[in-house]
Amino acid sequence: MSPWDGFAIDPADRTPVYAQLERGIRSAIAAGRLSVGDQLPTVRQLAVELRVNANTVAKVYSFLERAGVLETRRGVGTFIAARTNPLAEESARRSELNRLITRFLAELSTHGFGLEDALAVLEEHAGAQHGQGGGPQAGRREQSRQQGA
Repeated sequence: MSPWDGFAIDPADRTPVYAQLERGIRSAIAAGRLSVGDQLPTVRQLAVELRVNANTVAKVYSFLERAGVLETRRGVGTFIAARTNPLAEESARRSELNRLITRFLAELSTHGFGLEDALAVLEEHAGAQHGQGGGPQAGRREQSRQQGA
């Protein structure tokens, strides 16, 4: 399975293309689809695959290299860099998670959903992934929702 499976640039998203690509690479690393030492496609290959400008891909690769996420080996390619500082890595992961949650909550509100709506669906998904029915919190949340309705 390719780390790029399921990843696409969404032209309807107001997030700039370079930010979507950066988020995609960081998410693939966080999810374990890309690991230390994995080689990324060339700038041109990824640009063609994602149908974006090669300069955009080059900009993201350069930014992530300066951030210590990627490393470029002249004449060989671009690779996922070794993690040297676990505290900085965890801080970056936590920061990314906070950013994703903030965006998720804003999108929920935009579409008329509340946090309780999302939590119920998240519990269903978590239960399905773990072969469970959502756990005791799901029932309590459902009861409180029914009492409030």
